[in-house]
Parts: sequence; structure tokens; C-alpha cells
Amino acid sequence: MQTLTLSLKNNRGMALLVTLSIIAILVVTTLELNRRIRSSVQFSATVKNRVTLNTMALSGVQAAMALLAKDKETSDIDSIQEDWANPEKLAEFMADIPFEEGSLKVVIVDELGKIQVNALVNFPEGRQFNETQREMWNHFLNLVISPLDRTEDTAPTPIINSLKDWLDSGDDDATTGLSGAESDYYQDLDPPYACKNGPLTHLGELTLVKGITPEFFEGVGGVPGIGEYMTVFGMTPAQDNRFTFKGAININTADLPVIAAMLPPENETLAQSIFEYRSAMTDDTYTNDLSSPTWYKDAPGCSELTIDANLVTTASDVFRVQAEAAFRDMKLLISAVVTRIKDKETGKWKGRLLSWEEK
Repeated sequence: MQTLTLSLKNNRGMALLVTLSIIAILVVTTLELNRRIRSSVQFSATVKNRVTLNTMALSGVQAAMALLAKDKETSDIDSIQEDWANPEKLAEFMADIPFEEGSLKVVIVDELGKIQVNALVNFPEGRQFNETQREMWNHFLNLVISPLDRTEDTAPTPIINSLKDWLDSGDDDATTGLSGAESDYYQDLDPPYACKNGPLTHLGELTLVKGITPEFFEGVGGVPGIGEYMTVFGMTPAQDNRFTFKGAININTADLPVIAAMLPPENETLAQSIFEYRSAMTDDTYTNDLSSPTWYKDAPGCSELTIDANLVTTASDVFRVQAEAAFRDMKLLISAVVTRIKDKETGKWKGRLLSWEEK
């Protein structure tokens, strides 16, 4: 009898242990399943929000193209005085895009208010310097590179010669001057790579050129690098289905360092006068007309000033659109380069996307 009682107690204890083990397994399984479900729901929500952000940002790019096309219908010039360049006017225009939640901020920048990197070499031949561009590059680099920061590779002349060798075609055996660099120089680097021997397609390629460090390109300590003032765009058709880069800069939109580089070195101090003249306002209305390529002569102290006509334009059809969408706790920035073209069938101007990237 006592043995039977002990056996029953043992069986009950074993049953309890089994039951507790099963319950523990079920609890762990339930918690893990719950975690996976919550993770899946969060992932789905993140994906949904990401799609929403992408749609919002691309809507901003499309709206910017529509605004630029409308501007082309009414004006032959492009300047900081127009609505597309006015942050307040642009915000009002974008506010007409309906979103139930979130916000959208768009900035439009004239790409041809910058120095066209590829114009340093005469294309389509692609072998010799564009002398006007070389002089401007020399002036620009002398402005932005402190004499104390110059080395054998990072002074203006070595950088210009190395960039020319990077751009020119078929000159692997002929470096420019004593400081240029062709493929044999780059093949000795770690890791090695070849010289492009052609126009840049992405601005970041500049950091591959001898003497142009990432810090010099991107900037340090809040000071912009040279990449801020450069563009790889500006290609125009030439004969025999080839292309060229004329290199003319829109003086109506160029930043101050670019304007200074356009001027003869002895007149660089007049850049500030030109910069302020074009933005002068009276009662919220711009005061000065910027339609003539020589309007800069009307700026204080500039009546005797002459800028090389090959460097100056007052119009552009290539713009960078930066559209930043915010939705709940997420943000997305799309940087797109767009151009304006005339529709052959309708004769109306429209926008076309050249490139874009998410940041």
C-alpha cells in the first residue's frame, strides 16, 4: 500500500513537471511569435513609410520640373530673382501638393551657375586645354587654396595639369607639364586604377584625380569644398553627332567664389559688388535688370570691368532639385538633376530627369 502511494505521488510529480515544461515552452513560443509579429508589423510600417516618403519626394521633383518649364515659357533668362530661386515662393508652390501627413521642402539650384569641370579640355577633340577655362581654374584655385596648404601636388598648377590629363583623350604617354598624371601614376597607387581619359560623368570622380583630396573636395569644418562650386553637366551637341562643353557660367546665379574666379585677378574684389547688385531690392522688389550678359558693368565700381564673353551666360536649362520629404519620424532626401527641353509635337517646354540619387 505504501509503495502504491509513493508511486502515485511520483506520477503526479512527473505529470506536474511535464505540464510546467509544456506551459514554459508554450509561453516562450508565444513570446517569440509575438516578437516576430511585432517585428514584421514594424518592418511593414517602415516599408510603407519609405514608399510614402519616396512618392512625396518624387512629387516634389516633378513639381519643380513643372515650375521650371512654366518659367521657360515666360522668360529667356534665369536668375536668383525668379520664383524658382525664391525659397518663400517655392514653399508656396509646393504647399499646393496635397499630403494628409508629412511635409515637403524643395530647393532648386542652377547647375550652370557653377564651373563646368569637363570644359577645361576642348571637346570633341579632347586633347588640348580650353585656355579661357584654364585661366579661370588657376584664378579659382589661387583663391581657395591657402599658400600654407600647398604641396608639390596640391598647388593650382599641378592640380590643373593632373585634371587635364584625367580628361584628355588618348594621351596616356604624354603628361601635362612636369606635374600632370596619366595611368602609370594611378596604377602605382593602392588600390590601382586607370586614368579616365575622358569627361567626368559623376562629380565624385574628382577625388580620384592627383592632388584633389576628399577633404579638399568636400570641405572641412563647415567650409565648403570645391565640389560645392563644380558640375559635370553642361554638355551641348557639336558636329558629327559629337559633343562639347562650352563652359559658360550663368552670372545671374553663380555663387560669390565663382563670380570672383570669372573676373580678371586684378579685379577680383569687385565680385562682392556684382553679387550684391543682382540681389538689391526696394520694397520687396528686385531693383536691377539682369537680362544683358554685361549687366555687371552697372554694378558699383565695375563700369570699366570686362569679363571674357566665353565665360558668361544669363540662361540655363540644367538644374539640381533637392526634395526632402518628412513623414512621421522618417526623412528622405532626393537630389535630382533635371533639364528643360521643348516638346517637338506641342512646342511646349517640359522637364526631363537626367539623374537622381537618394541621400
